[in-house]
Amino acid sequence: MKQPLTIPQNDFIREELKKDAFALRVDHVQPNVNIQDRINEASLHLKNIFQDIRKEGKIQLEKIVLIKAKVAPVIAEAAMNPDIYSLFDEPHADNEYTYWHNIGVGIIATYLGMKLGLSKENLSALTLAAMLHDVGKTRISDNIVEKPGKLNEAEYEDMKRHAIYGYELLKNIPGIPPSIALTALQHHEREDGQGYPLGLSGKDIHLHAKIVAIADVFHAMSSNRVYHQAMPFYKVIEQMNRDMFSKFNPEILMELVSRLMSTLVGKEVMLTNGRFGTIIMIDPYNPLKALLKTGTEIIDLRMEKEWQIERHRLMEKSPIIKNRALRHSALPNQNRF
Repeated sequence: MKQPLTIPQNDFIREELKKDAFALRVDHVQPNVNIQDRINEASLHLKNIFQDIRKEGKIQLEKIVLIKAKVAPVIAEAAMNPDIYSLFDEPHADNEYTYWHNIGVGIIATYLGMKLGLSKENLSALTLAAMLHDVGKTRISDNIVEKPGKLNEAEYEDMKRHAIYGYELLKNIPGIPPSIALTALQHHEREDGQGYPLGLSGKDIHLHAKIVAIADVFHAMSSNRVYHQAMPFYKVIEQMNRDMFSKFNPEILMELVSRLMSTLVGKEVMLTNGRFGTIIMIDPYNPLKALLKTGTEIIDLRMEKEWQIERHRLMEKSPIIKNRALRHSALPNQNRF
């Protein structure tokens, strides 16, 4: 287990950095230039497949084969990139969020599965389950899925049925493991039994569904969607940390948070006060309160209670996203996730 940084250690590093006594080590690589293009292409493949499923009302085995051949390899490659957060910055049309979201959840879930040490076969099944977790939405009206506002009670009840619809679409497909259909059914279940559609809890929820649930909510909160803009990075992490011992499996969630924060070492981030700094060290027990260097100044966020990490530099909004109107100012309703 990683040992937390002590105040004396931080003080020593602060003084040495002021003297430029040692250079910052950066062990993380930037995403492959071509991987974003491949992700976009994979999203288009998934869009076409989902549209066919909507028209036909069922999933042909050939569609699963196509996903495994055209989409899954891209997911696996993207999940190997340690800076997975930067893979989700690409702007997309509002009505294509569903397809992009399935790709994003696939990448995060596969990344988590790798870090949790899943076997190759298990990891392959998890990737497929993550890409298809929302396939039941093909049976939900576009007017509901793409509604630019809060769903009313009847619409929300209809939306919740996508978990059951997904299970029904997947359960009888030959040659795929039962976990694929179970993940579609259970990815909105929660550890405390307060999820849907069955109100399952803890051990009754499949491991893949637990992983996909975390990837699903993390990607949803971090993304611009038709009814809300992306939440600031620190709010995403804070919210998920609050849910660690109630809604989500703590071991899986801690793995995601610690891995994400470690990828930010050596990266420039923007603070909530508008200043930029480079993260030089992360406290594994309080990852949001990092040690940063801003020019010649060292900032210890543990000492600055009002300052938080707003976003990392790569996540600064593109002109396309920047020009979007904020349709609703309220924070995202997790029921939509």
